[in-house]
Amino acid sequence: MPTLSAPGAETRPYDADTTACFSVQASADPGVMPRVLELFAKRGLVPTSWHSRVGGVRDDELIIDLQMHGMVRSEAEYVAACLRQIPDVDTVLTSERFRAAAE
Repeated sequence: MPTLSAPGAETRPYDADTTACFSVQASADPGVMPRVLELFAKRGLVPTSWHSRVGGVRDDELIIDLQMHGMVRSEAEYVAACLRQIPDVDTVLTSERFRAAAE
């Protein structure tokens, strides 16, 4: 398994035009949400948007959709890899949104 290393907080790049988007599907376990949030909090980050719901065929799945404005791709990929290592997390999908250029 590859070793993951996080960018240092003091050297963290910032991209004002990019928003990293994460979709996490996990078992509906009460410990999942704080573990997900912890990955952002320990980097001094507060997600720009957070939506979570319990669903699935048997209402046993937790779906968390969150966005982090200003996060660059390399840091988003690192956080996604960390999210995938959380117990009870089944799937982590990522995408990016870009602000349209002003004319």
